Amino acid sequence: MKRVAFALLILMLLYTGCSSAAPTAAPLYAAPEAAGAPSAQMEMEKSEVSTADYASNNGMPGQASPVDQLVIQNANISIVVSDPATAMDAVVKMTEEFKGYVVDSNIYKTRNENGLDLPQAHITIRVPAESLTVTLEKIKSLVEDPAIDVLSETRSGQNVTKEYTDQKSRLKNLEDAEAQLREIMASATRTEDVMSVFNQLTQIREQIEITKGQIKYYEESAAMSAVDITIQSKAAVAPLTIGSWQPAGVAKEAIQALINALKFFANAGIWMVLFFLPVIIILLIPVFIIVWIIRMISRRNKAKKLAAAQASETTKDNK
Repeated sequence: MKRVAFALLILMLLYTGCSSAAPTAAPLYAAPEAAGAPSAQMEMEKSEVSTADYASNNGMPGQASPVDQLVIQNANISIVVSDPATAMDAVVKMTEEFKGYVVDSNIYKTRNENGLDLPQAHITIRVPAESLTVTLEKIKSLVEDPAIDVLSETRSGQNVTKEYTDQKSRLKNLEDAEAQLREIMASATRTEDVMSVFNQLTQIREQIEITKGQIKYYEESAAMSAVDITIQSKAAVAPLTIGSWQPAGVAKEAIQALINALKFFANAGIWMVLFFLPVIIILLIPVFIIVWIIRMISRRNKAKKLAAAQASETTKDNK
């Protein structure tokens, strides 16, 4: 029992050191309170790996070969075409030719300020990283004039070599710890010892699967580049054409000014009927009431004066 507990304590110290050196890209759990002891061969292998990494990072020749760089490359491009639906179908076929796949796609209509419905498409694809440049060139070949119809194009790269190497090292340490725990569990005789080692073994297996998933993500993201494509309709920017003459200058501005003027008068009429007219009516009601009261008072005063004048004449006649 004491030997098993001592071995678990030694392995705990080893596993705790592995966890503290792991990158933050993958979730970590608190190391168990007991673990097994590493073998002398395992310590030698770790020492050799550390020496090789140091030599590689410090440019010492003859001790380690340079690590292959792992770069995740992505791109975004926005183009203008005559028919966005046809262009999106062409992108899907092109993706299949490059042994890639479509992540998501949708086509919809947008309405401009003049009320014209314009089709627009958006599609995200993944293609082999080595085919990214050719893929962008193929996409730009779908437009009539790349100098005008390619609205934007961006490429980005993320070097994940360090994170990938750290995850690989973490995976090796976890697998070594798993092997040690299996040896300890095989030699344990007490039920509580077996259960303790089994619980720690379950936790380490969970971390191994998480680390493998992170490594797989880096590998797949670096192998398959994502391309985000926005496809707009050319009808929104195409000028009117009469023969070889394109009245895209004054005529287009005049038409747009006329439309804007009509919109202004229509909006003004709506505001007049729905806003200004009710407000004017509300403001005039007290004015009408005040004028009516003044007129009533004036009529009463005139009536009193007339009655007084008639009474005065009647008195004079009686005399």
